[in-house]
Amino acid sequence: MKNRLWKLLAAGVGAATLMMGAVGVQAEEAATEAVSEEATEAAAEDTTEAAEEEAEDEENYETGDASKDNPRNQDEIGEKELLVVSFGTSYNDNRVATIGAIENAMEEAFPDYSVRRGFTAQIIIDHVKNRDGEVIDNFGEALNRAIDNGVKTLVVQPTHLMNGLEYNDVIDELAQYAEEFEQVVVGDPLLTTDEDYDTVISAITEDTKAQDDGETAIVFMGHGTEAESNQIYATMQEKLTAAGYANYFVGTVEATPSLDDVLAAVQAGEYKKVVLQPLMIVAGDHANNDMAGDEEGAWKKTFEDAGYEVTCNLKGLGEMPAIQELLVAHAQKAIDSLAE
Repeated sequence: MKNRLWKLLAAGVGAATLMMGAVGVQAEEAATEAVSEEATEAAAEDTTEAAEEEAEDEENYETGDASKDNPRNQDEIGEKELLVVSFGTSYNDNRVATIGAIENAMEEAFPDYSVRRGFTAQIIIDHVKNRDGEVIDNFGEALNRAIDNGVKTLVVQPTHLMNGLEYNDVIDELAQYAEEFEQVVVGDPLLTTDEDYDTVISAITEDTKAQDDGETAIVFMGHGTEAESNQIYATMQEKLTAAGYANYFVGTVEATPSLDDVLAAVQAGEYKKVVLQPLMIVAGDHANNDMAGDEEGAWKKTFEDAGYEVTCNLKGLGEMPAIQELLVAHAQKAIDSLAE
């Protein structure tokens, strides 16, 4: 019987090593304790609804040439694979510029590993396939591909911002496959340690410094969740303010701080202009419509109606080299743990 090793690197948990007999049960119990079944189901419904809205809203949008994207679903993987797991986006150009750029950075950093892709939003996978003919593996398909190709060491690096419901879903599903590999390890999400926050703050303030002219409020829009992990947005705001970026604001589409909260905070200052940019790995439907849209309720229109001159930066975090490097560092930490 082979000695199979399963490690979880999760925020606040550290590296926990589980041997073969208790792999699936312990991992599943850990995920179950993290969030209730009811909360998980509600989050899944919200995620599906958001993905369906993205697919529907895109029907009349030109999102770029899908042929420029590498779906990374090739076989002949070898014995060592690094699987990059993302929610996904059907905005073709932005998928290349964000998720694709992260995957390329992983490939450059880890030449001994075959870098592959897995999306968790099936509705996006289906939409891209039906619209563009591009086939992207979902997470389960990517895992089965690894098994079929004889992968022995599997490193999974999610691109999620936080250790929340979606990240736990990845861990939970992976637990069902863990015994198929000799070694499996999961990297931390983007915002895990204080140093991670510092890196992201440095990245987003550097990216917008040309627009930081003293009379502009720079607003970052996150997705938001009803889960406890939503606190990352308040933490990001606190750290931005503490670092001297009093004109930087963080809000969410679906939770708190809300658009109303952010608008009130901006109005409390003496700003004439507002810059809007997503605090998301990709700049997909939320960025293009909820943030930069002209319809009622869109952030751009709301700030314009309030009298501000508004500029929208349709740039996901995944485009920033510093963010790519941070996720590479998380994958490196996971790989290093295999030798411990």
